[in-house]
Amino acid sequence: AGALSDTWNKKRTMLVCDSLAAISTIVVFILLETDHLQIWHLYGLNAVNGIMNTVQQPAAEVAVSLITPRTLYQKVSGLKSFSNALNTMLTPIIATALYAFAGMQAIILVDVSTFLVAFIVLWTLIRIPQQKPVSNAANESVLKAAGEGIRYLKQNRGILNLILFLAGINLTASIYNAALPAMLLSRAGGGATALGWVTTVTGFATLVGSIVASAAKAPKSRVKVIYWSLLFSMSTENFLLAFGKSVPMWCIGAVLGWIAIPLMGTNLGAILRLHIPIGMQGRVYATRNTLQFCTIPLGYLLGGFLIDQVFEPFVAGQAPNALLNFLFGSGKGSGAAFLFAVIGFIGVATCLIFSRNRAIWSLEQEEQTEET
Repeated sequence: AGALSDTWNKKRTMLVCDSLAAISTIVVFILLETDHLQIWHLYGLNAVNGIMNTVQQPAAEVAVSLITPRTLYQKVSGLKSFSNALNTMLTPIIATALYAFAGMQAIILVDVSTFLVAFIVLWTLIRIPQQKPVSNAANESVLKAAGEGIRYLKQNRGILNLILFLAGINLTASIYNAALPAMLLSRAGGGATALGWVTTVTGFATLVGSIVASAAKAPKSRVKVIYWSLLFSMSTENFLLAFGKSVPMWCIGAVLGWIAIPLMGTNLGAILRLHIPIGMQGRVYATRNTLQFCTIPLGYLLGGFLIDQVFEPFVAGQAPNALLNFLFGSGKGSGAAFLFAVIGFIGVATCLIFSRNRAIWSLEQEEQTEET
């Protein structure tokens, strides 16, 4: 996908991918209206959407680099984070209201309408300059061009190690995502309302953090911002969720855990855009996505398995006066709380280990050299 996005016209790639995704939505509408919609249809159409997103995402990343001045990379990343946070908060609310008052047909109509608006804006108002790739990708096979992304990362250990660092953090974060509903829904003092509050507060914290990240000036040390943001997140939220026994304490943990994440994301995005040649960004971003996000499904699988098969049975088997019962309480959900404490230590250890990686710190020196 990255090799194709480096070779193909960026605007056309995004327009075609979005169009095919919209067509899949229309197909769902037709199947729903004719009473032929089945589960396997949704799996197939979601697979099409996933493929389109895989091709579109690197093209969109490169397009942003092409139309954005280098000095505004951080602000653009902050605005992107703000947009994602706003979508995460508002989409479920709007979708639920639409479904309650107008049904699924209204949701599909809104989906297609927003696609048309985005399509027209991209097609008519946004000019994306064309830039020749670093290598003669047009005369290379797709597989050979894709391999250049891997070779680039091997030759640039700082970026590779930074990506591996984020892959480790994503593993911990996805275990967190899998464990959060299990703990809050089943633990004493929790329930659906508690989960709703924590989720809402998480969205607001991300929104506020995105605004701060968009308005903030470029820091002297982007690497420090990344490390300290993740270390602060890992060393606060997980432990407050683990040891807290009330909704206010869990909400405080959510705020502390997510308020700095947009700062991390904006500076990470700026580092990648500043160091990776634009002609190589599609391939490198596609490779980055594979390495950095491959741990997410593994984390979800591990989260469910560890709660059901390891931590819940282990805590349930403790004596009433055991230390674990004192720390995490007893009953259902206490094992998940214990898991949060464990992943908190793992997340902190991951940050401390990679904080000593010289290759990552060399990215900062290279950036300062470019600016001078």
